[in-house]
Amino acid sequence: MGQLVYACITPHGGEIVPELAGRIHFNRMAKTRESMEELGRRMTERAPEAIVVITPHGIRIDGQISIVNSETMEGYEKENGRTYTMIRDVERTLARRISEEADALGVKNGLLNYGTSEGPLSKLPLDWGAVVPLAFMPDVPIVVITPSRLVSDDDLIRFGRAVRTAIEKSDLRVGVIASCDWCHTHDASGPYGYHPLAQEVDDKIVERIKAGRLEAVSHFSPEEIDLAKPDGIWQTLILAGIIPENERLIDFLSYEVPTYFGLICAEVKK
Repeated sequence: MGQLVYACITPHGGEIVPELAGRIHFNRMAKTRESMEELGRRMTERAPEAIVVITPHGIRIDGQISIVNSETMEGYEKENGRTYTMIRDVERTLARRISEEADALGVKNGLLNYGTSEGPLSKLPLDWGAVVPLAFMPDVPIVVITPSRLVSDDDLIRFGRAVRTAIEKSDLRVGVIASCDWCHTHDASGPYGYHPLAQEVDDKIVERIKAGRLEAVSHFSPEEIDLAKPDGIWQTLILAGIIPENERLIDFLSYEVPTYFGLICAEVKK
């Protein structure tokens, strides 16, 4: 019988990865980098045989949840004139089982492949929302999941339950990463400009995660979400379905806003 062995919420700003920080900006995300190194150590100690990564930046299917089912994935992240590349095998049996369990609960989802059904040409891109946190984690096969923002909160939580059932029906020790950056309008020089709601929303997110109230991260108006621009809500709701409230053991490692977006590192299940 499979087992969920660890789960965490991580950010995915490129400069967190030491190879991408560069000399000038190396200390800019140092607090978060230290937290990510700690989360990586904890994940490694739990010896997962596969890692499920829930990212906002993978291939999206409007109104559905995408699940990668290619043989491998390859991607990169670029910062400060530097490039960090990564290739990972996909845990395809687990990916298919997650899809089956989601189908059984009536949650719309799609298995994704490219090129050929198997072999070296069966390869999909690995986005930075996965590359950055995986840079700190053990090199094991992965399942990459990307939710559409058009999926309802209830279906996101239901999908998380399907992920948990699939893990427990497998024969694997599995870790889970909810890859989440938070509000993106903290700085006028950033690509989305400044809005005071960014800090207000982030403060509430921090409070709710610390309290283990993961379902409550979606309790914002459409206007607040549009103006503050968080990108972690949807992944966190899936995580809420994977780990019921009575199992959540929150260790909140850090929060910082070194540039224009918020970064949170938190352990959710030991």
